Amino acid sequence: MTRLARFAWVVLGWNVVVILWGAFVRATGSGAGCGAHWPLCNGEVVPRAPALETMVEFTHRATSGTALLLVLALALWIFGSRPKGHPARWAAGAALVFILVEAAVGAALVLFHLVGANDSVARALFMAGHLANTFVLLACLALAAHWSGTDARIRPEAVARFGRGLGVTAVVLVGVGKSGAVAALGDTLYPADSLLGGLAQDVSPTAHLLLQLRLAHPILAVAGALCVAFVAGRVFQATADVAARSAAWSVSALAFLQLAAGLLNVALLAPVWMQIAHLLLADLLWIAFVLLAVRALSLPLLTPTREEALARGA
Repeated sequence: MTRLARFAWVVLGWNVVVILWGAFVRATGSGAGCGAHWPLCNGEVVPRAPALETMVEFTHRATSGTALLLVLALALWIFGSRPKGHPARWAAGAALVFILVEAAVGAALVLFHLVGANDSVARALFMAGHLANTFVLLACLALAAHWSGTDARIRPEAVARFGRGLGVTAVVLVGVGKSGAVAALGDTLYPADSLLGGLAQDVSPTAHLLLQLRLAHPILAVAGALCVAFVAGRVFQATADVAARSAAWSVSALAFLQLAAGLLNVALLAPVWMQIAHLLLADLLWIAFVLLAVRALSLPLLTPTREEALARGA
């Protein structure tokens, strides 16, 4: 592995850490720790004698700023070492754009007071959009890391065979993530005293919208796991490449491990540590799926489809 590829994987890992810390900020209600100030914290560059919530939020801002600088450094390195038209350039440039959007969304949450105990629809929409942007950012960084170590290009025949299934699965997984962000917000703002109490909250016609929407997440999660298993199975059968087959197994295992973690999260009434673990698995599943997709779309196929076989016979 080249130094550039190693650095790209480090940048991806750092961004996952930042995302998890951001979830800790939300789960502990520390989002208002710096007040309605951005980029300053309570009007200061470095807060003096800060409260615990302020330190949690300030740490998130510091790590997020570091992530932005790392992505910028990665983009400059890739653009300086890869020829024009190389896919790593596209991935790194897109990552830089989306991390800037990530910073803008984070600033908007603070400046519009969509933190702390705010339970508005606007906050739910911002959280869902924030998650979608985060997933796109992680996808771009994963692709930049992948293409930093290879010159393999996308094959049109592989796109024709797997493109639709991979695209649908990607959309479903992003939907799962967005519903999970809303569900986690509901867990934070309206914690349940018991499992039955939580279920009663969800189905109550007078419950807050965040609680009513919480039911959509497990349904979408099951659909996402099935989509992942289906497309991974197709990839496994269509190629003899060991790395691609291993990726197919890994992404399927992560999908069902994520389902188990979701059930455990519900059973334990969503403690902070379990919310973080659940999000970590979601991020790992998404990254593994993106890497499976790019490998599947760049490898020669082992067996033709029925339509391909008929075309060759003609």
